[in-house]
Amino acid sequence: MTFVVTENCIKCKFTDCVDVCPVDCFHEGPNFLVIDPDECIDCTLCEPECPAGAIFAEDELPEGQEEFIEINAELAQVWPVITEVKPAADDAEEWDGKTGKLELLER
Repeated sequence: MTFVVTENCIKCKFTDCVDVCPVDCFHEGPNFLVIDPDECIDCTLCEPECPAGAIFAEDELPEGQEEFIEINAELAQVWPVITEVKPAADDAEEWDGKTGKLELLER
């Protein structure tokens, strides 16, 4: 099992989760973070740190978020590792909780 970053991270990109990850499995894209499933050790530390509630265990994904398993695996192979906390997007609070953001994912 691994943890998965889901849709609510898109356009928010809070990085609190990065600070607690002991294995540096987060990768950063333009407006989204992903978890490398090959590096994640299922420590559970990141899930409660996400202000947007966008991180879930793979077997506990909310309905309709299953495609993010593949998205995380795919983009972790091309995006760089992020190991330090950075400021969230300027309008992160505005985007937090909105649905239908997949089409806004910048690859």
